[in-house]
Amino acid sequence: QVRLVESGGGLVQAGESLRLSCVVSGTFDELRSMGWFRQDPGNQREREFVAAITKNSVTNYGDSVKGRFAIAGDFAENTVYLQMNSLKPEDTAVYYCACVGREEGGIGVDSYWGQGTQVTVTS
Repeated sequence: QVRLVESGGGLVQAGESLRLSCVVSGTFDELRSMGWFRQDPGNQREREFVAAITKNSVTNYGDSVKGRFAIAGDFAENTVYLQMNSLKPEDTAVYYCACVGREEGGIGVDSYWGQGTQVTVTS
């Protein structure tokens, strides 16, 4: 059974940094990518893409975080990190870890989600 557990969220002031971590447990025949999304519960918008990394180390970022956030992945340990620098109040959200892959013995490729970790940035 696949499980994603995030950690590292918290309350910081604008301009400060946080580092999120996510451990993906379970066994995969193929883990293709890991990444982060976020959602502001008070906004009701759908989850916003933040960053992703493939097992070939190709990275992709949402426009709002480019140049401030950096994603790193360890596919041997199935762990993904998000270094968030120069945080802004508009970065406040629940951050969700996600991965895409095929579980051991599975037929198709699925996406999996963590429960989220709160990041709050005050001005």
